Amino acid sequence: MTAPAPAPDKVDPKVVKTGLILVVGFIAVVFDTTIVSVALHTLATQLHTAVSTIQWVTTGYLLALGMAVPLSTWALRRWGGKRLWMFALTVFLVGSIGSSLAWNVDSLIAWRVVQGIGGGLLFPVLTTLIMQAAGGKALGRTVTLIALPGLLGPILGPLVGGAILTHLSWRFMFWVNVPFCVIGLVLAAKHLPRDTVAAVRPKLDVFGFALLAPGIAALILGLSNAGTAAGFGHPDVVIPLAAGVALMVAFCLHALRRSEPLANIRLFTLRPVASSSALLFFSGFSLYGAMLLLPLFYQEARGATPLSAGIMLIPQGIGALLIRGLVGRLTDTIGARSITVCGFAIVAASTIPFCFADPKTNSWLLAFWLLLRGIGLGAVTIPIMAVAYLGLDKAQIPHASVLTRTAQQIGGSFGTAILAVILESNIADHHGDLSAAFNVAFWWSVGFSAFATLLALWLPGRPRPAAAAASENGHAKEPVSR
Repeated sequence: MTAPAPAPDKVDPKVVKTGLILVVGFIAVVFDTTIVSVALHTLATQLHTAVSTIQWVTTGYLLALGMAVPLSTWALRRWGGKRLWMFALTVFLVGSIGSSLAWNVDSLIAWRVVQGIGGGLLFPVLTTLIMQAAGGKALGRTVTLIALPGLLGPILGPLVGGAILTHLSWRFMFWVNVPFCVIGLVLAAKHLPRDTVAAVRPKLDVFGFALLAPGIAALILGLSNAGTAAGFGHPDVVIPLAAGVALMVAFCLHALRRSEPLANIRLFTLRPVASSSALLFFSGFSLYGAMLLLPLFYQEARGATPLSAGIMLIPQGIGALLIRGLVGRLTDTIGARSITVCGFAIVAASTIPFCFADPKTNSWLLAFWLLLRGIGLGAVTIPIMAVAYLGLDKAQIPHASVLTRTAQQIGGSFGTAILAVILESNIADHHGDLSAAFNVAFWWSVGFSAFATLLALWLPGRPRPAAAAASENGHAKEPVSR
């Protein structure tokens, strides 16, 4: 007897199963990122190297990740989702084990690059497979599956990382990934459906890759240097940024001339993809930049240890985790626009108390504002990710995954660099008064969030019937939004 089809506003159990299988493996990537972010000072000390050198443990990973992302569209068509997922997870596993066995800082950076290659493929493949399985239905609820690792990471990552650095060798940071990778591989091998690939093997757009991948890497490199060099005017920043912009422009011109480009930038003509990508880029200023400020504020202005700072930031992760189910349902019923506007407004309002905070400010009061800020983060992340896939067919989904992931990554690097420069400048202006310098930097974060609140009005609103959508998007079969 055939099982009844799920209601249109419910997530198909098959989608939930696929999502959970993939999420198990992807948790390794999220934990790795959040754990390593709190360990750079310890790594510099124990590997007897300068902070400027140890920064490449993160920068090398990000560069490799950025260059791998565009390959996912071609690789999915060439080998299929299951094979590509297992390959990427295996690469990340090998990179993790290699990082744990690194004999010096150079070998650690090299193994982190291997990790970055695997991690760069994993996120777009995760998003693509889940969204294709969903078939355009209940996108808000579906994204709550994709967002789950990202919500758990900020809660558990700093805690696990701080505990390892306090009581164990730094090498154990990378062994945390291993069980998730192994279990993820076993589950994928047993339960993901067999791949169906095209009879004619697709050709890799080599010239497009030679433009796009180095372009993304150059932008990320320049933005990473902006936080450590003399602001945005330093040659180490200007030259990579100029090269990155030139390569990206060249890729766009190249892609518009091809019928099957590496990344289909024509999707930017669709309002859902364009508005989602713009918000994901700008969320780097309003969301990710503040995520740089908060742990630094607790450690430098309030004298907390890395473990204590991780514990103090837990309320933010809890807030985002608590709101995810409600936000997913509301995204499917009332649309992304109103939820995202409210989310950014909450983020802005709950950041304002940090503009006045100092070492004497009550920790419980700050924890309350972090909980509220986490609720705002959850209300922003899920609808922005979901709206990008409105009205897309199965072949367009991998391209949307690459475009939105790239916008999010570059925006995150840009926002982090901007606020790092603002913070360093204000530390100098306030003659070492750390609290005052952080207060000014938090005001900038509030301003970015306020601007993002206005930008969110561009997002599609309440879902409408497919008949109305078809007149706007032509090929769209699923409901899009006003």
